[in-house]
Order: sequence, then C-alpha cells, then structure tokens
Amino acid sequence: MKGFGSDNHSGVHPKLLQSIIEANIDHAPSYGSDVWSEKAQQSLAQLFGGKISTFFVFNGTAANVLSASAMVRPWNSIFCSDLSHLNVDECGAPEFFAGCKLLPLPSKNGKISLESLKSSLIRRGDQHHSQPKAVSLTQPTEYGTVYTTEEIRAICDWAHSEGFYVHIDGARIANAIVSLKTDFKTHLSESGVDVLSFGGTKNGMLFGEAVVFLNPDLAKDFTFIRKQAAQLPSKTRFIAAPFATYLENNLWHEIAQHSLRLAEKLEGLVGDIPGVQITQPVQSNVVFAIIPQKWVKPLREKYFFYVWDEKTFECRWMISFDTTEQDVEGFAQALTVLSKG
Repeated sequence: MKGFGSDNHSGVHPKLLQSIIEANIDHAPSYGSDVWSEKAQQSLAQLFGGKISTFFVFNGTAANVLSASAMVRPWNSIFCSDLSHLNVDECGAPEFFAGCKLLPLPSKNGKISLESLKSSLIRRGDQHHSQPKAVSLTQPTEYGTVYTTEEIRAICDWAHSEGFYVHIDGARIANAIVSLKTDFKTHLSESGVDVLSFGGTKNGMLFGEAVVFLNPDLAKDFTFIRKQAAQLPSKTRFIAAPFATYLENNLWHEIAQHSLRLAEKLEGLVGDIPGVQITQPVQSNVVFAIIPQKWVKPLREKYFFYVWDEKTFECRWMISFDTTEQDVEGFAQALTVLSKG
C-alpha cells in the first residue's frame, strides 16, 4: 500500500538503485578514494559553482549535527526554528556531539525572520551566557514552506556581519530550488551559506547524505569530526554513486518537479472539499490540512499519513518520487466520500 506518510517511506528510485548495482563491481579504494566519490564531488562543485568540500555520511541527523560541530565550540549556541528538525527530532544529538546550546526562535509557517534573529542577539561577551555563533535554517521548512533567495541572503549578510556561520538543513533542498525556479549557486553559494546538509534519502536514495561546505575553511577538521562520530563510510562508493547519478542529466530536478506538481494537484483537488482546511502555502512536496478527527482512521486504512497536530488534527500529506496521479486522485476521492458522510 502506498500512502502520503513520508518521502522516507518510498523505495529507491530505479536509476539510483541501478547506480549501486553498477558500482558493485570488482574492488575499489575505500573511505572516499574511489572514482564514484570523485565524480559526485566534481558534480557538486559544478552545481555550486565554486571551490567546495564535500563529505558523505549515512543519515540526515549526522549531516546536521556534524555540521554544527564544525561551526561551533561547546560554549556557543545556534539559532534555529522552534519547529526545526535540529531542535525537535534529533534526540539531543546537537547538544551531545557539538556540546552546544540550541536557541529555538518562534516561527511563522515554519520560518524564522531576520527581525527575530536580531532581537534575540543579547548578552554578547557575557561569560555567564552561551555565545551565539551560527544560524541554522531548514529549506524547505518542516511545513514545506520556502525561504526566498532574498531572505536567505539577508540572513547570511547579517549573520556574517556578526561573525556567525549559516547552515542549511537541506533534506529536501532540491524541492526548494525547483519551487523558487532558481539554481543552487544563486540560491545558496552566492547568498553566503556556509554549510549545507544535502539530502539524499528523502529524494529517492537508499540512504546517505552529503555535507557540503560552501565555505571550505570550515571543513578543516571535518575528516576527524566525521570519523569520531562513526560516520565515515568504508564503502563510500555506495553513497557517492547514487549522488552522482542524482545530479546527472538533472534527475534531481525531474524528481523535485514531479513531487511539487503532484502536491499542487493534491491541494487543488482537496482544497474545496467541505471539512478540509489547507493550513500552509504549498511550496514543496507536501500539503498540510486540518480534517475532522473522525475521518482520520478510515482514511488511513486506505492511505497512510501522519497527524501533525493531535490537538487540531492538522495532517501532513507528503508526496514522494513514486507518487502517481492515480494516488492523488484516489486520495481526493476518499476525502470526498468522507465529506458526504
């Protein structure tokens, strides 16, 4: 049964699975010294249009918290959204690995503003107070909304003027790039982002993420940070090969465009159904909506999804690379039937 629970629930994109099979020949040097890793790193460098440093890790938590470890010292803190995965869903890993403090800020539609960052910058130099050193933004946010290029650039300019670094949790970054009709270089490199957690798993890969240092000076000790955290893949080629394929011939764009189009279609089909209230702008591969509590159980028997807020019964309907037109239409039809009692 397919559903709308998460883009983590889908399988592996056939082309990305094939890339693993093709890499599974003969022997190859380990720990990232193989030709697939070199190819993926070159493709990423071309994508971001400059000198970068890339490191592959097993999962998104590692990408986020090890990026934090590269940016801060234990007496530092990181500004982030109160809804961010870094704050809510990392089981204290940022604090454990980086030893730092998170400073969650109130968000609107999942986004934090430059104004809230400025007003939260207090007690600089006070030895009794954790000293901010970085800002972490989620793009797209947990609500599927996106920061514009101008918003990211303004935050980066301010952060750098204060001596801070900027990290992007980009578990679904390709969806934001497509939604904004921009490119990685313009949106991230030229905006001044220092380090990006580049998602693979939620975009059709079996596993694996890339930590991309757009500010390569930050990568100085990352080989040791990654190894100490048990995130150095021995057979790195099996993470790198799918990344190389993902970036070839704009497969990343194809997957993201498909997901965005079907999310927009889902919004269009269900937005006028009595009892359905769309709660967030649809700007990536997800639709958020409030529905009557009594609809949840029968609907999930046909299409699994998560209730995002148990108090309001705001639900999250996530589109994956393998979601079809028929899936979306069937889901909308099931909602229509429930609305008629």
